[in-house]
Amino acid sequence: MSLDISTGVVTAFIIALAGVAICLIIGIRTIQAGNKLPFFRKRRDLVVRGWRMIFVAVFLGGVAVLINRFAEPVAYRFFPPSPTVTLTSTITETSTITLTSTITETPTITPTTSITPTPYIPTSIFVQFTSVVTPNGAAVFSKPQIAKELSKDHTAVNPASEFANPVGHLYAAFSYDKMTDKAQWTAIWLRLADNTVVCFESKPWDGSTGGYGYTDCNPSSDQWKAGDYMVQIFVGIEYKVGAYFSVTGNPPAPTITLSPTVTITPTRTITPSLTVTPTFLSATPTVTITRTPLPPTITATSSVTVTPSVIP
Repeated sequence: MSLDISTGVVTAFIIALAGVAICLIIGIRTIQAGNKLPFFRKRRDLVVRGWRMIFVAVFLGGVAVLINRFAEPVAYRFFPPSPTVTLTSTITETSTITLTSTITETPTITPTTSITPTPYIPTSIFVQFTSVVTPNGAAVFSKPQIAKELSKDHTAVNPASEFANPVGHLYAAFSYDKMTDKAQWTAIWLRLADNTVVCFESKPWDGSTGGYGYTDCNPSSDQWKAGDYMVQIFVGIEYKVGAYFSVTGNPPAPTITLSPTVTITPTRTITPSLTVTPTFLSATPTVTITRTPLPPTITATSSVTVTPSVIP
């Protein structure tokens, strides 16, 4: 099928407009995703990337305007239209009735831009970091394997990507290399439906520089809700690797253990009241009259005794 200049210009104009729409959608969503990140460097990178896509959309818009206004005249300068030969019909044909369809379905294609945000460490976990050792940026981890049991070498036994309730205790086994002693590392078990952290561990690295390791999760039974989950491993604040798995079925109801309570019944204490009644002593004076006999009357009698003297 041949394509004339006019049709080609219209097609190029439509493609440019579609590019403008796609770049604008990607740019706006990238800026929105960047503003939600708590880390300055990653947030700045996403915002810069979003503005770059918006500038590309503006550029494509300008290109679309130029194509619509100037592309066809310029093309005709280099490819002048050839004269059209008018054919004179000599045979008159009887027209036939042609059925024209009234319903024409035009397929519409809506470009969908999917943005997968980069995993990050929540602030509530980041503030618990205790290590001051700079982690090695070249440290590597293998993709974790999820299982209900580990071997003695810390490798997963019968790993799977789907688990039916009741799930219980899960392990994520991995291999690693080029780790720095005492550098902070973090493992997060995340439920993707509501972005809920089911389990996490974050501590200074206490293993060797290379080998096999694991992280585990054993929450209460009601935490393993049906849905998709992800195990994320970080060294410092840098995301290294992750693994997806799913849980099916309803979780069992948690067992409620009743603790005995001691109820103290108050006892009424009767306190005796002391009432002091004063006793007044009544004194009745008693007068006793005692008769005392008068003393007898004494009569004084004088007697003179004359003693004769002898004169020599």
